[in-house]
Amino acid sequence: MNAKNIKLLLRPVIMMILVLFLNSCFNTNKKSKDNDAIIATYPSDVIPFIDSWSILLGDGTSTKELINYEKKYFFYVSNDGKTDWVVYKTPNSGVTSRTSSNTRTELGQLQHWVPETGGKLTGKLKVMHVSTSGDARVAASYSVVVGQIHSDEGHENEPLKIFYKKFPGHTKGSVFWNYEINTEGDNSKRWDYSTAVWGHDMSVIGSSSTSFPEEPKDGIELGEEFSYEVNVHKGIMYLTFTSEGHETLKFTKNLLESEFETYSKIPQQILTLYASIGRDGVERKNAYAGEIQYFKLGAYNQTNGKSPEENIVWSTGSETYGGDIAKQYANGSYAEVWFKEVTLGAGTLPNND
Repeated sequence: MNAKNIKLLLRPVIMMILVLFLNSCFNTNKKSKDNDAIIATYPSDVIPFIDSWSILLGDGTSTKELINYEKKYFFYVSNDGKTDWVVYKTPNSGVTSRTSSNTRTELGQLQHWVPETGGKLTGKLKVMHVSTSGDARVAASYSVVVGQIHSDEGHENEPLKIFYKKFPGHTKGSVFWNYEINTEGDNSKRWDYSTAVWGHDMSVIGSSSTSFPEEPKDGIELGEEFSYEVNVHKGIMYLTFTSEGHETLKFTKNLLESEFETYSKIPQQILTLYASIGRDGVERKNAYAGEIQYFKLGAYNQTNGKSPEENIVWSTGSETYGGDIAKQYANGSYAEVWFKEVTLGAGTLPNND
């Protein structure tokens, strides 16, 4: 066979190889950073209304341009073999916001609202990791916030933070939600009141830095799915928590009228937990009425490297490896949360069922 005939025979093969190569270059799918499953390319493929948010990452990166955006090791998509999930990952020490000592990879709602107008946020998620270092006496240790309502004026406090917390060595962790008072006058005496959903509330701590309380029998494991709905309608916050195999739980909180406007109404939980740091303030009578709010969602890591002697409630003394993010990720000093579904919209009158 002469050279000319060989070229004619090889031409279709060469064209097929070229087409396959070009298709692979422009394929909208790629392999996960964590496994070999095929996943959607960007978080915006999973969250269709991603342009309603901005993001702050654990390395200090922030942007509002989230269409076809990802950041390796912080904000990307992975697949568990069945579903695409948006991954939010952040170290114990990195670059954070001006109002916090804790890192986050977290979405922030661009449209703001007041409680009287309201809004609704839902999320379906699973927590994959919380810091394995910390101080068991410190309430914030080993925890991550997976959803918030945050004020954008006044003290810029948080009428809602939804937590997941798991002590080292435990199989099950706790889901709870905190309400931070909108402090009357000086904000230095602010505090969070914590309510258990599944497992313990935030005030259940260890008797020493390395002694852990009893594992919650009705807790949530790492990798176990649960959902929340935050519905603010005409100044009332309605919370619903669901998880297969667990009781569905609902809570209501008035954001327009305080329960804590006098010292006599401060719960014993607060007097016990915050006694050593002198936080025993009262709340203004109209709570968060008329104050601008917005939703946040993702992984707001509650562990940090600050000394517990500075603040036995919030300074967790966690390992940070001098801020080296790669070393923190390699040694369990990070939080990681996966969301597969998020909705955002107007507040609605809740069902009574």
